[in-house]
Parts: sequence; C-alpha cells; structure tokens
Amino acid sequence: MKKFFPLLTQVSKALLKRKFHSSNRHFEQTEGDVQIGNPFCLEPIEYESRTLRKHDNDRRQKLYEFGLYVAACLPKYVQKIQMQHTDELEILIAPEGFLPVMSFLKLHQHACFGQVSAATAIDVPSREFRFEVAYTILSLRFGEFVRVKTYTDELTPLESTCSLWSGVNWLEREIYDMFGIIFVNHPDLRRILTDYGFEGHPLRKDFPLTGYVEVRYDDELKKLVYEPVEYAQEFRRFQIESPWSYMKNFHEGYNEKKPEKQDKK
Repeated sequence: MKKFFPLLTQVSKALLKRKFHSSNRHFEQTEGDVQIGNPFCLEPIEYESRTLRKHDNDRRQKLYEFGLYVAACLPKYVQKIQMQHTDELEILIAPEGFLPVMSFLKLHQHACFGQVSAATAIDVPSREFRFEVAYTILSLRFGEFVRVKTYTDELTPLESTCSLWSGVNWLEREIYDMFGIIFVNHPDLRRILTDYGFEGHPLRKDFPLTGYVEVRYDDELKKLVYEPVEYAQEFRRFQIESPWSYMKNFHEGYNEKKPEKQDKK
C-alpha cells in the first residue's frame, strides 16, 4: 500500500472537486462515520480508557488513503468512502460499477483482494432502493479487510462476481434465496437454504414470520405435502416460570411471614 502514496498528490485537486464526503441520496451518512478535518487526513482518536481496544491511527490513515486512491482511479463508480468506528474501510459504489470496482480490487497490484470473507444484504423497504448489498473482501498480500457496499431493488439485477472469486457462488445463492436479489451471469443461481418450490424470500421485511405454506408428511399419500399455514389452536397460552418461582417449594418457611423488626433499645 505504500506504493500508491506518491500518487495521492497528483489526484488531490480532482478529489477536492468531486467532494466524496458530501451526503448521497442513496447512502445516508451518519455523524461520526468519517472524521474530516483535512480531506486527506483523519483526525487521530485518543482516549484514556484502559478497557477498550486502542485505535491504530497509522493503520486507519493508510486505509483511508487507499480508499481515496480507489475513488480517484474509479471516479465514475465510487460514490463515497468512509471509516467506521471499528477502523474498517467502506467503499460505497453505484450498482453499475459493482463488477468494475470488484475487478479493480481483485486484480490491481496495489489491492490484491483475493478472497471474499462474507457477503450479505439488508432490506429497508422505506428506501427507493430497498436492498443494500455488502461484500467483505480480504487482501492476503497486505492483510487488510475492506467492505464494499452497493444498492438495488427487486427488479434491478447485480453482476455476479463468480468470475473473480469462485467461492462467492454459494454466498450469492444465499442472498438470492433469502432476499430475492438477482445476479446476472451467475453459473448456478438456485435456492440453497430453502426448498426449490418455496414461495417468497424469508429475510425480506414484508415476509410474514409464519410463512405462507407448511410441510408435513402424509401417511396415506406417502409423500411430503405442502399446505397453507394453519394453526391447530386459535389461542395458545404458554406459562413459563423462572427457576426462582418453583424453587419455593423446596425451602422451608418460604411462605411464612417475615419476622417483624425489633426496636433497638
């Protein structure tokens, strides 16, 4: 990562004009995400607590400068970069630049992110683009994690990254199964956690907790039968007592009145 530091001076004017830290209509920047004094320098975090993990300000600054470098190389797609309170770099990109940015992070000599550690999504139905997709990638060469985020809706697909990382195949299948996000050019986009005939996507916020159908084994038909969800009881009441409630039966004199306090003479 030290190799690209001299290049920052060449792109400084372009970075200042683009205003990477201005709030975006799709990504809402919360107070404290990025500490900005100098646009190219994070304010060091110092505190006297002895119980919390101390911030490595040098490492935070290098990661932040790497984010600036990625934004300068791909100004068309990178919408914002930010450092979280856990000293993690996040790169927020437009959906159309998902595969180009991922290719840059995988193949560029100053990045070399050769492994996807995690990939997931969240659903916020109130947003115009309700799904926020996040990939956590690891650079084995530099020993650093970076989180890449983008957004989409129910109808807009994302480019699959299986051509870059073969191990992301199952992760993208899980995102498709749980959220219904489509990945184009995926080699085998099928459900992976639910049945192939399952209706709906369980991790969407508008999906009912009880689901739509239930499965049971029919002894007469000798096969699994799918039926609409039906409660056997109209009203269920469960009374669960804590251990302190029933242990009173084993203590002598538990139900007796407490002795009155005697006045001290």
